[in-house]
Amino acid sequence: MRILFIIDKIELKYFEFNNLVTNFWMIKEFLKRGQEVQITTISNLLLRGKRAYAKCYESFLDKENICYKDVIHEELIDNFDMVLFRPDPPVDIDYINATYVFDFVTKPAVINSPAAIRDFNEKLHSLKFSEYMTDCIVTSSLKDIEDFLKEHKQIVLKPLNRCFGSGVMYLYEGDPNTRTIINTLTNNGTTLAMVQEFIPDVKKGDNRVLTLGGRVLPYTVKKLPGTDDFKFNTHNDNFLVKSDLPESVIKSFEPVAEKLNSLGIKMAGLDVIDDKIIEINVTSPCYFIKEINAIYGIELEKEICDFLLTPTLLSV
Repeated sequence: MRILFIIDKIELKYFEFNNLVTNFWMIKEFLKRGQEVQITTISNLLLRGKRAYAKCYESFLDKENICYKDVIHEELIDNFDMVLFRPDPPVDIDYINATYVFDFVTKPAVINSPAAIRDFNEKLHSLKFSEYMTDCIVTSSLKDIEDFLKEHKQIVLKPLNRCFGSGVMYLYEGDPNTRTIINTLTNNGTTLAMVQEFIPDVKKGDNRVLTLGGRVLPYTVKKLPGTDDFKFNTHNDNFLVKSDLPESVIKSFEPVAEKLNSLGIKMAGLDVIDDKIIEINVTSPCYFIKEINAIYGIELEKEICDFLLTPTLLSV
């Protein structure tokens, strides 16, 4: 097997120390199984006529660390058996252009589908599953947002193309900064933003529900808010605990997993509060493998790689 990982620039910079990152665990497991793993970033993708190439680095194991040879070489992407397309957001113009390169890739299975990621905004397209969500609108209108605030008393505003909680703001009725916050998020009424009914139990954390190939995994972690924020913003063991999400609730999300899978999104992370979806992570969803392995006493990376190496998936 020849596998190509499209990773983020910061992951390449700190490659061998990334045991908080899902890619680290998958690459390590593939290497342990004797697979060839090359790594690259979106800035190293290119087209020559109708053929897509990547300037890559070969990865290898050094005891328990993953490393790469500091020699870059060019590879035809169609020569790989599988590609893991996992650069981090924001989904800006560079990210979008990278997905276009994969319109010229024909042979390998690409996970998640770059075209599917391009067509699925992690916030806006969550509304495809609005029956699983609290009340929500997407708008740039000051009046619409003020009316929504008047109705719900407390709301959350989110920019559509940012990540890791960046730019997410809480607003309550009567806040003296109401118009300033709304105008900032919408660039004075010119940029769409997501506006959600505030869920008070966010202070207890949100659950990361994981999907893999159309099914929902039984392992979940709860991401606790930081000491200086109403949302999760610090990735360390102090803010990640075993989830108490009931099995019946996890099962209720199976239609979401099946729909995402049918769209070409084989790996996703649902952020859930009070059994309600607040966001669907599809670009480079974190599976919190380090934490789940410790909490549940499993090796989640093995289950993920078993799925990724199934013949039916590779033949897609």
